Amino acid sequence: MTSAPAATGLSLPPAVARELLAHARRELPNEACGLLGGDAATGTVQAFHPASNELASPLRFSVDGQDLVRITFAMEAAGQELVAIFHSHPAGSAEPSPSDIREAHYPAALHLLTGRDGSLRAWRIRVGSATEVPLTVA
Repeated sequence: MTSAPAATGLSLPPAVARELLAHARRELPNEACGLLGGDAATGTVQAFHPASNELASPLRFSVDGQDLVRITFAMEAAGQELVAIFHSHPAGSAEPSPSDIREAHYPAALHLLTGRDGSLRAWRIRVGSATEVPLTVA
């Protein structure tokens, strides 16, 4: 995907925030997921690319492999880089779980989570730990 310098925070338009929260509601009771494309160096999101959770689980997610390929090509065609990976915690908080931390495979990408209360929080997950980063919806 991308090896651009890591952004220090995440910025997304309100329309994108509404779109990913709607996706999370549609996928209940399971975790929803998707990728956020834009400028990885600045953390500026231009688009949300919803994906299927191939695990179909309320406790874990994995972006469907076919969706991953489709979204990767769509982001490249639009001149976007992978900025963040989104998923929901339908029964929990917008904080990475131990399995989220253990299974994070893209250290350059941020992680955007929503919890059961609809809150959004952004995280950097690296080397077995998660650090919250600033999130701006504007």
